[in-house]
Amino acid sequence: MSDPTPFAERVLDLVERIPPGRVMSYGDIAEYLGEGGPRQVGRVMSTWGGGVPWWRVTHADGTPPPGHQARCLARWREEGTPLRGDRADMRHARWHGDLR
Repeated sequence: MSDPTPFAERVLDLVERIPPGRVMSYGDIAEYLGEGGPRQVGRVMSTWGGGVPWWRVTHADGTPPPGHQARCLARWREEGTPLRGDRADMRHARWHGDLR
């Protein structure tokens, strides 16, 4: 696997800063960084995201990454992430960054 691109490094750095019990959507991350889009962030996470708290990155509707639902839910429960059923409650769990 190749080294992360500069964009990927920025995505991974932001994901590392999401506090326990909070989440950001793929689109939130792209918007916060002012570049890319949800798909580009998803590609970064699927390629290089294993070393960061990947479970804190969700779809806009609060659903976990595909194929990782059980592990993600376990992490969310462990961290006290606000939930609505089997998804993150985006109204209460969404992190808006440190507002630079």
